[in-house]
Amino acid sequence: MILPQYILNLRAALESPLPGWNGQKRMSSTGYDNHRIAPTDHKVAGVVLLLFQDHNAVWNLTFIKRSSREPRDKHAGQISFPGGRAEHSDISIEQTALRELEEELGISSEAVTVIGKLTTLYVFVSNFLVHPYIAFHAGVPTFIPQESEVDHVITVPIDKLSFPDHIHINDLQIRNHLIKNVPYYDLEGEILWGATAMITSELIQILDTL
Repeated sequence: MILPQYILNLRAALESPLPGWNGQKRMSSTGYDNHRIAPTDHKVAGVVLLLFQDHNAVWNLTFIKRSSREPRDKHAGQISFPGGRAEHSDISIEQTALRELEEELGISSEAVTVIGKLTTLYVFVSNFLVHPYIAFHAGVPTFIPQESEVDHVITVPIDKLSFPDHIHINDLQIRNHLIKNVPYYDLEGEILWGATAMITSELIQILDTL
């Protein structure tokens, strides 16, 4: 596959030193810095940041809104990237991420090209060390959401995420907890915060340098 120049530029940038915590911390909640180190008993997850051009040639980033029907899911009802926990049958964390992409959104690993990886991020609430992979899909994907895990798909023009007026700070009620002064992206009324926002922030910082 011949990759677009935008994707080639991004792939080259991902091979250079990454922003890491400096890219993530802009969207981190107060005190997150105290929970950045994963303990030895942490679990491992892989997620996919799926990029594609829409019919107007605008570059989009793909999110899902997780189903609220699973009470054991500590991130139920939240915005996230497609992905999930590594299984013993996975030969790599990249395969974990691509397997979950296909299970949750019906996008085959053969339909995408993985171009690189962002900085891992420890999510202390669920004890997961998350490995974020960036993948390119040629053309507009046909999403087939897995109803038990995905409420709906959210695609966002990447340029919008670079605009400061899409970033807010407010108190958020998450389940039974009030979290003070949380930075978040406003995605047309949907709130993107926490680990997914931090991963997004690192990607945007990289893209802003291209």
